[in-house]
Amino acid sequence: MPSRSKARKSASRRGFGRGLLVALLCALIAPPLVLSAAQAEEVNVYSYRQEFLIRPLLDRFTAETGIEVNVVFAKTGMIERLKAEGRHSPADLVLTSDIARLNALVEADLARPVPSDSLRAAIPAAYRHPGDLWFGLTMRARVIYYAKARVAEDAITRYEDLADPKWRERVCVRSSRHYYNQALLASIIVAAGAETAEAWARGLRANLARKPQGGDRGQVKAIKEGLCDVAIGNHYYYGVMKFNDKRPEQKEWAAAVGLIFPNQSDRGTHVNLSGMAMTKSAPNAAAARKLMEFLAGPEAQAIYAASNYEYPVNPAVPWNPEVASWGRFRPDDENLQGIAERAPEALRIFDRVGFE
Repeated sequence: MPSRSKARKSASRRGFGRGLLVALLCALIAPPLVLSAAQAEEVNVYSYRQEFLIRPLLDRFTAETGIEVNVVFAKTGMIERLKAEGRHSPADLVLTSDIARLNALVEADLARPVPSDSLRAAIPAAYRHPGDLWFGLTMRARVIYYAKARVAEDAITRYEDLADPKWRERVCVRSSRHYYNQALLASIIVAAGAETAEAWARGLRANLARKPQGGDRGQVKAIKEGLCDVAIGNHYYYGVMKFNDKRPEQKEWAAAVGLIFPNQSDRGTHVNLSGMAMTKSAPNAAAARKLMEFLAGPEAQAIYAASNYEYPVNPAVPWNPEVASWGRFRPDDENLQGIAERAPEALRIFDRVGFE
């Protein structure tokens, strides 16, 4: 707590009288004012996203605002850490890599609403929580990769086509335990109902060329090696492989495939999100909101999306030319919160049909 003399000087600067009572009142109110000033100078971020993706943006934000950004990077365990820290957590924002983790924050009651006209204007309703508990930052399309040497570009137009018996032993996909596939199946539940979704999952399983395994890049590798002809994966891995100078063999994988953006004739291509949420305990809420609004703005959106070959969630921001060259598409505009909430049902369906 500041001294009386400091409090009197503070009061004088604010035009108050010099009486003892005023000085005492100033001494009482000074601590929260000083604390607020200190809080406004920093934001504490817990991030699932890799440092190389977000550090340039955070540095730009600091350069423009003077607000320092402290970051803890982690691959797992963020929810457990926030629960353990409780209301004393220093975290203001969480940056995540998918809708499942955003929804996990909501279900654990760890996020607070951020009412912001700026955020609502920048981010379409489908890609933010209906109650402003989370906001998308970039979109990643769940595409179908196909072997250019063995499959016609127009042979598949919908996710549902992958359950057609003509693709028996020709499809590769990663495990159903991964939230990317759970979200995709959940989107089919929302669009067509659980019965249709289960029939699709059963048909897809029957068409697998091998046991589900590996990541999305592993599916493209399998196409290059002739183990399958089509695969499901996120679109941005194509760019990661195409320009991977450290792993030149991945350039060959990318060269062997084309991308299909499914369901353009009906609901649109399923997308997942990277996103952000303010923690319920945020000690620097005002500064954190400024960072959120910055990340949703045109400058940050363009940088953020281009750094990992993703799509900006802000529709006013042009796509990176390289990413746009892979094909324009219409994304599914179903609100992703509803899709995230059906993910447990999707996993039960995968289990029922014996999908590993």
